[in-house]
Amino acid sequence: MPTQNDPRDLPPGLRPAWSDAPRPRRGPKPSHTVAAIVAAAVELADEEGLAAASLPNIAASLGLTTNALYRYVGSKDELVVLLADAGFGPPPADLGAAGDWRATVRAWTHAALERYRSRPWLLDVPFRGGAVTPHRLRWTELLLTALDGAGLSDVDALGCARLVTDFARTAAERQRALDDPHSADAPEQAEELRAFLQPLLADRGYPRLAALAAAGRYPAATTVEFGLDRVLDGIAGLLTGSRR
Repeated sequence: MPTQNDPRDLPPGLRPAWSDAPRPRRGPKPSHTVAAIVAAAVELADEEGLAAASLPNIAASLGLTTNALYRYVGSKDELVVLLADAGFGPPPADLGAAGDWRATVRAWTHAALERYRSRPWLLDVPFRGGAVTPHRLRWTELLLTALDGAGLSDVDALGCARLVTDFARTAAERQRALDDPHSADAPEQAEELRAFLQPLLADRGYPRLAALAAAGRYPAATTVEFGLDRVLDGIAGLLTGSRR
């Protein structure tokens, strides 16, 4: 007889992410749902950032006590998992119709970047490994479908999907930093930093960086398209190698 896994061994939030049923508790019938709790958390995060989606704030927005929320979510960690999945949401309906694998992966990446741009608090959610919740897995499924169709093995397709996913998050984090006017790569700062650094770089043994600064190319941000093209080129090289 097979041994069932102890549900306590599952990551926080995984079980409720796949079911809207309230946590089993004694007492009166719950007046809310897990989905309603998470929707309230998303609204707070959209308005004031991830820190605002605290259990006391969510409870207050729904007219509940903080303790009452534990009828629906087991912990703050569990709530964050549910919040992140709901905040990222499903991929655009037409994303899988972008064309060949390269066009699909490019469209996928820009759709993910747009999701991060519209909800920058998603970048504040701690990274805890691969996707395991419904919406995030739907995004992964789209990537796998495109890469499988290109001819990659299941293992290589999964590895490339993770590469693209990681690139999108890193690119979004960098873009958020660039939007900060105090960032070293922000247009408002770049000229002043260049004027300050260029003579120092030349005098102290950084000839290549000094030349780039003199040409107005450092500090300067690498574009998303440059990085994405290199990722796509790498996947194309893997495809070529697998067909030999």
